[in-house]
Amino acid sequence: MSEPALALNQVVRTFDQGDDGRLEVLRGASLAIMPGEMVALVGPSGAGKSTLLHAAGLLEPPQSGEVLINGESCGGLDDAQRTLLRRSKLGFVYQSHHLLPEFSARENVILPQMIAGVSRHDAGLRADELLASVGLSARANHRPGKMSGGEQQRVAIVRALANNPAILIADEPTGNLDPDTADGVFEQLLALVRDKKLAALMATHNMALAARMDRTLSLQNGQISSTET
Repeated sequence: MSEPALALNQVVRTFDQGDDGRLEVLRGASLAIMPGEMVALVGPSGAGKSTLLHAAGLLEPPQSGEVLINGESCGGLDDAQRTLLRRSKLGFVYQSHHLLPEFSARENVILPQMIAGVSRHDAGLRADELLASVGLSARANHRPGKMSGGEQQRVAIVRALANNPAILIADEPTGNLDPDTADGVFEQLLALVRDKKLAALMATHNMALAARMDRTLSLQNGQISSTET
């Protein structure tokens, strides 16, 4: 059996609140996600879902516990090493698409590849391939302001995949979309996860979408438990 692409072992994350002491958000949170698996992360607002995603995505180091990428512990990495690992192994999609408004859809997908050292020509070819995979070839040269919310979020999804990550981390990626658009964007996201054998962790309040993923994990009181979907 292959090893998890992403694993968290007993991760603890606290925040200093000054005179109010320390807030314990994650209290020994653990999970493991295999390649090709799409896992929902649910929990009430304020439970710490975004904090957990930030820890999993190497954006915020935990006070204790381990984050492992393809079986390798990331605890001893410095900031530069963490940045390189995020760039090569992790893709991020947020509730807001965060596209660069002055660039076209195609350019938004090209730029992260060029930052990673890919030539503009090769980056353009991959951008064309990815945009075609979500039905946006005809919109490739449009700027975000000329695109619908669903189209912008699809661009954000393929931008996250531009550098061939092993892991996709998504924080409410359909939260700003109407139900029909959200459903279409989710279907394309799920198809990409399956096709590219990504390990995907998606925070959502939408239990109908959670039920269509492989598993659902619930975050409550700083710990993770499995939930039947």
